[in-house]
Amino acid sequence: MRVVQNTQMHIGEVDVSRIVLDPKSRDDIPQILRGLQHLYQDPSTRAKLFELLESEIAPKIDKRTGRPGMTLWSIFVCGVIRLDLNIDYDRVHELVNQHNTIRQMLGHGLFDPTAYHYQTLKDNVTLFTPELLDKINQIVVDTGHELVKKRKAKSCVGVATPSWLKPMCITRPISACSLTPPARSSN
Repeated sequence: MRVVQNTQMHIGEVDVSRIVLDPKSRDDIPQILRGLQHLYQDPSTRAKLFELLESEIAPKIDKRTGRPGMTLWSIFVCGVIRLDLNIDYDRVHELVNQHNTIRQMLGHGLFDPTAYHYQTLKDNVTLFTPELLDKINQIVVDTGHELVKKRKAKSCVGVATPSWLKPMCITRPISACSLTPPARSSN
């Protein structure tokens, strides 16, 4: 029996959207977790992602019967961490069992003694085939394009204005084309 995500939270468990990540950290783990948090907070992206994972991860197995396994969200988080950090299963095993923020992202609270076994991680994370990763990447890229379209650039005017005058901010939309450098001619 494989579920997308446990709907009932446990004592001490923090919702993924409320996990506090250090914005000043230059380490790669908080940056990866921030990206996962964004994917989780967007309901349409999350629905597309879970639909894809349900159809691609062991599609011939009945997900309603059998013993409970890792949730699809946990498999996704572990797979992303493994691939983005380019680490082996021993390090994934250590991180998912000892790193508090990663454990929160996996849905475990402070009082949850759940530990992942090495073989369980290896068996589930290897379900990420290159084809599945390409499909996930397409969902993430589409989400990024939507985000860029929604975002507006702010340029503040009034750098040299007197202190009694508040700076006036002008908001203008940016297009995706303005973010790419112009092509060089091959003359």
